[in-house]
Amino acid sequence: MSVFQRVKASDLLTTSELEAVRHPSDLWGLWCVAHAWGVIALAMAAAAYVPWVAPLSLIIIGSRQLGLAILMHDAAHGILTRSKGLNDLLGQWLCAAPVFSDLAPYRAYHLLHHRRTQQADDPDLALSAPFPITRASFRRKLLRDMTGQTAFQQRKAQFAGAASRGLIGFFAKMGPGLLINAILLGTSIAAGYWWLYPGLWLLPLFTWFQLVVRVRNIAEHAIVPDNNDPFRNARTVKANLFERMILAPYWVNYHVEHHLLFWVPCYRLPRMHALLMAKGFGPKMELRPSYASIIRDATSREVSQAPGGGAGKRRRNAVFEGHDTKAGRAA
Repeated sequence: MSVFQRVKASDLLTTSELEAVRHPSDLWGLWCVAHAWGVIALAMAAAAYVPWVAPLSLIIIGSRQLGLAILMHDAAHGILTRSKGLNDLLGQWLCAAPVFSDLAPYRAYHLLHHRRTQQADDPDLALSAPFPITRASFRRKLLRDMTGQTAFQQRKAQFAGAASRGLIGFFAKMGPGLLINAILLGTSIAAGYWWLYPGLWLLPLFTWFQLVVRVRNIAEHAIVPDNNDPFRNARTVKANLFERMILAPYWVNYHVEHHLLFWVPCYRLPRMHALLMAKGFGPKMELRPSYASIIRDATSREVSQAPGGGAGKRRRNAVFEGHDTKAGRAA
């Protein structure tokens, strides 16, 4: 079993600097979750009153659904809020369940990814190993995402896995997601706009959400320079404002920083990044200027060099059924 390098927190930051970035905040966590749902509500309201903005609302909502998954990810680390009870409440019921995920099993799965990042037994390795791929292959993946095929396969596997547990097991697994989605549907009906739920919740979840999750997953670990170096087996993207709105909400672009110190809350990662840059760690880190540059390199394989892609196919049916809501991630 290979062992990649480890870095001590004290090798990165001083005690006072660590104190400045390490502590979760109930107010910050509540604000992030409220912000995600506020943006979703405003986008739905805009489409209800000005129907021609519905396509833009779909993109905004799909990106905030990714935001909910990112905040669930912080809750899985126990760092969304200072209070453990509030952390798990928000993470499960307002972040995970709405996108049909489950906090507790995701937590176990995801922490293994942190312990074994980019190693042979990393449960996420199949998401990065197939890259680079051809542009034609990438276009096919995006087409499956935007036509709902990726989401359909995931949901089919998820519901089938839950059904195999019997009636009680099914509702234990799927109950939170079904309940929250029933509330969303009921709220849309009560507001007099029943179509908001299928048109501006389920449709983004089955299309744009899948696409931005895929791009984000490629950016995090695909074609990294060194699988054994913690500064270079993940990637930080210097995302611009548009990219942060559409592809990288809630500071998820600071992925090297997250892997170096995974107990730093997402809302403190910009501060950690600034400290690392000031200390001269920049040249050691895998930093990229944009998501476009990563996608360009990740789709640079010539047709004659294309791999079989078996690992990605095997992984596709395990998504959601097992534990992970970085959801749908690479297909």
